[in-house]
Amino acid sequence: MVLVMDPEQGDSETLLSGTHGNLLAKMLEAMQLHAEEVYLASVLPRHTPMADGPALAVQGFSKVLQHHIKLAAPQAVLALGTNILPLLGHNAAQEPASLQNIDHEGFSVPMLAAEGLDAMMAMPRLKARFWRRWLDWTGRPA
Repeated sequence: MVLVMDPEQGDSETLLSGTHGNLLAKMLEAMQLHAEEVYLASVLPRHTPMADGPALAVQGFSKVLQHHIKLAAPQAVLALGTNILPLLGHNAAQEPASLQNIDHEGFSVPMLAAEGLDAMMAMPRLKARFWRRWLDWTGRPA
């Protein structure tokens, strides 16, 4: 499961139909994952720049997101956007890499959290950092 905070601006028929989707498609190809093998989901139903994860958690989005993940029953979750982490019970004072599992109502799934696609596009070094973390997480050689 690949989880993003919100759809791209202009998405209508498909989630991530623009530049973020192009980046994700290239990432999936490099990860040797086929798009049809990946369940792509968005926390929010519409494009919401600068979404406030902690505020959304207080509003109940945390329970909705955790229920969505449980229903999807993925083998693993790749959360792209650090503002998603508060919705998964992560303490903002901790490093995002410290959240390695999603545990909810007897359901547990491994998770890798990374910066959002927009941040990776703006700062290419984040793509390299993500790739190193992906290789470590999956146990693949560099």
